[in-house]
Amino acid sequence: MAGPERLIVDRLLNIIAIMALMLIGLTLGTLRRAHIRVEYSVSWLAGALVLLGLSLSRRSLEEMSAIIGLGSPALALTLVVGCVFVIIFFRFTVIISKLRDDNVVLAQRVAALEYYRKNRGDEGMVT
Repeated sequence: MAGPERLIVDRLLNIIAIMALMLIGLTLGTLRRAHIRVEYSVSWLAGALVLLGLSLSRRSLEEMSAIIGLGSPALALTLVVGCVFVIIFFRFTVIISKLRDDNVVLAQRVAALEYYRKNRGDEGMVT
């Protein structure tokens, strides 16, 4: 790898490492203040650790770019960053979809309960 390209890759790796550390700190901080649940924070922590590990291990990044057939480790890192976050976003899309379905079921149950109580003559229900 030529001198200027190596400097660019080193700078990119340093920026990714700093961003990964910031993401770890942000995730742990929000977890500590109970703004995020533990099971959701695991995805963000795992993604940040993968990025941190790759940004600190130049050799493995160069090997990965050679295996994939990319000319630059920076391209391999960009590909990994994109894949990690697409996987995390997909996981949260599945979770949000399940929560929406659960809310629909819950609303139907509440409506059925209100209908049942209304037909029984119970007017003491708080609305």
